[in-house]
Amino acid sequence: MAKRPVPKPRPRAPKKHNVLQPAGWPAPKGYANGIKARGAFVFVGGMVGWDAREKFPKGFVAQARQALQNIVAVITEGGGRPEHIVRLTWYVIDMDEYLACRRELGAAYRAVLGDNFPAMALVQVGRLFEPEARLEIEATAVVP
Repeated sequence: MAKRPVPKPRPRAPKKHNVLQPAGWPAPKGYANGIKARGAFVFVGGMVGWDAREKFPKGFVAQARQALQNIVAVITEGGGRPEHIVRLTWYVIDMDEYLACRRELGAAYRAVLGDNFPAMALVQVGRLFEPEARLEIEATAVVP
């Protein structure tokens, strides 16, 4: 009787991080209150929305999309993917500009990071190092 070949195990997808949501708190929209993760840390310095030639696109949403793509590029170098991001800190020049484009910003965010909503902070600042920058984003990822 011929032996059947033993199927190779499928590679397992890395476990998603655990979202920490205290009982009775309202559900956050577009972010998490906390994340519990285990793995290798990847810290991404403040990313502005310029391309590899240090050229800025026009508009807040276009710069945000590019900044998020820059973050993903750095995390990929560290062996991670967008879903491994556990924290984002956004620094914006104009909070009203951010608030005015939330719908478009949400679409750009999901196009780059999918449905991963890490712990986040949003801070208005007086200026950024690059005069054309409308925002800067720091990130932390934990790669399982």
